[in-house]
Amino acid sequence: MTHNVTLLVGDGIGPEVVDATTTVLEATGVKFEWERFEEIGESALDKYGDPLPKHILDSIGSNGIALKGPVTTPLGRGFKSVNVGLRQKLELYANVRPCKSLPGLKTPFENVDLIIFRENTEGLYSGIENLDERLEIVDSIARITRAGSERIIRFSFDYAETHGRRLVTIVHKANILKAAGRLFLDLAEEESRRHASVEMNDRIIDNMAMQLVMFPERYDCIVTTNLFGDILSDLCAGLVGGLGVVAGANIGDDCAVFEAVHGSAPDIAGQNKANPTALIRSGEMMLRHLGEVKAADAVHDALHGTYADGEHLTADVGGKCSTIEFAEKLADRVSGLV
Repeated sequence: MTHNVTLLVGDGIGPEVVDATTTVLEATGVKFEWERFEEIGESALDKYGDPLPKHILDSIGSNGIALKGPVTTPLGRGFKSVNVGLRQKLELYANVRPCKSLPGLKTPFENVDLIIFRENTEGLYSGIENLDERLEIVDSIARITRAGSERIIRFSFDYAETHGRRLVTIVHKANILKAAGRLFLDLAEEESRRHASVEMNDRIIDNMAMQLVMFPERYDCIVTTNLFGDILSDLCAGLVGGLGVVAGANIGDDCAVFEAVHGSAPDIAGQNKANPTALIRSGEMMLRHLGEVKAADAVHDALHGTYADGEHLTADVGGKCSTIEFAEKLADRVSGLV
């Protein structure tokens, strides 16, 4: 069958890493019909008056799946994050961030294999802020709902059970944020009773941050609220080599967006030197989501083999390949495995 996929190119290094990734994915032999959109973020704002125009949302809603390059978000000004907009408007409530070591890539720890499940649509990222200009006071409200908490907790336990994971750790701040923390913990305990094969424990957020940089091997699946998940997912990416080598997915009941979680790196845009590993790993996640397990395994094995050999890598991880050279070498390896 042919999979119709919305392809959001992004900006900065987006076009380069997107083209590299589609090269690798097409080498699996899986048939794709890419519905490609060049304008998103600032370029879409200039052209359509909206950084996230309706026709893009309609495409993702129709296809049910998208692959997205990085998009620049202005700091402290300008338009709202396109990433946040996609998650909220499409109800992509589960941010799934696997952080798994790559062979041959020198990092603080070896054999890390963690997955962060981050609630994606509420918390402090609900965007509820009140500004008192006279007193120069800003109140930012972290909205936590039973419905929002239930679905991310259920998603994480279901994922752990179906993927043979052993442990779900609930991360909270119930010692200080007593009502929100208690709600999240109570719901997790209810869900845990439905999953006898998966162990559950919990950690306070600040202790969790320390635990992860001391004993990451003790943890498996971690589920938490939006802001805590945002922070921990980047921390865990640092354990395995940084944002340039980790995958990301935003999943809802009706559609899913797979994306590179790193920035748009405008300083190296157009120079054919960006590392596309993050988006390629996201593409592997997309293949699994589509049920193309053999193809996903080929991408996984080829990527791990390439890093283990260390001969055909981009400069940021010690190699000499350009973006497209890396992708073409990897694609050759993938085609030999399917």
